[in-house]
Amino acid sequence: MNFMIRNATKDDWDEIKYIYEAGISTGVATFEIIAPSTYEEWILKAHPKCTLIALDENKIFGWCKITPISDRLAYAGVGEVSVYVHPKSQGKGIGSLLLKNLITISEEQGFWTLQASIFRENNSSIYLHKKNGFREVGIREKIGKLNGNWRDNVLLERRSCLIGLE
Repeated sequence: MNFMIRNATKDDWDEIKYIYEAGISTGVATFEIIAPSTYEEWILKAHPKCTLIALDENKIFGWCKITPISDRLAYAGVGEVSVYVHPKSQGKGIGSLLLKNLITISEEQGFWTLQASIFRENNSSIYLHKKNGFREVGIREKIGKLNGNWRDNVLLERRSCLIGLE
């Protein structure tokens, strides 16, 4: 398949939401228990140029986005990464394709550090991030509850080799 990567738009929302809900249903992708009801709610805090989809013949196979971690100027180049792949398309390199493109665009947009908080049990996502230059910086123990159970996150980050070097 020849995937095209482009910015997400409101017209993509139904497929983005489906993929997000599939991730939520696994219990290892997010603390969220329901997807936002609208595209506007989903993209509200995301960086608009760092919100991408992978598609082939008008079918969306995955999405990713960066959400700035803070409004404070000191953290203007630090963002949290989310990557979701359609459940029937996992293991086909779509996550890597999205993440590689997201890294490139994030640097063009001035991001010097990307971070990801991933459930300990989500081995495929941890592997995906490490394969793309992220390093594990620690475990955030009992960082939040999902369905009444405390969960740990592995905190990973990627420091740019191009931005924020001064």
